[in-house]
Amino acid sequence: MCLGIPGKVTRIVDAERYLAIVDVSGVSRETNVICVAEEGKPLEELIGSWVLLHVGFAMSRIDEEEAKKTLDVLEQLGDVQDELQAMRDSARPGNGA
Repeated sequence: MCLGIPGKVTRIVDAERYLAIVDVSGVSRETNVICVAEEGKPLEELIGSWVLLHVGFAMSRIDEEEAKKTLDVLEQLGDVQDELQAMRDSARPGNGA
């Protein structure tokens, strides 16, 4: 099952390719932010923003309160643990992340 999961943009790693690092409950993930970038504004303005991640893309911006509520619900359901483990596994050396 694929989920949209909240994460916080912590830095921009490649502005030309719209790539940022997003922290999801302590797991850092390279993420494409083209869907949440604002035309004419530097990507650095995204740093500190909460976004909803799905398959390596930040699909929308969300506020911090919504992010925390969503993470709490996902943790209660147990779904977030599977997604976080998948992120950890794919970030291991040799997996392209």
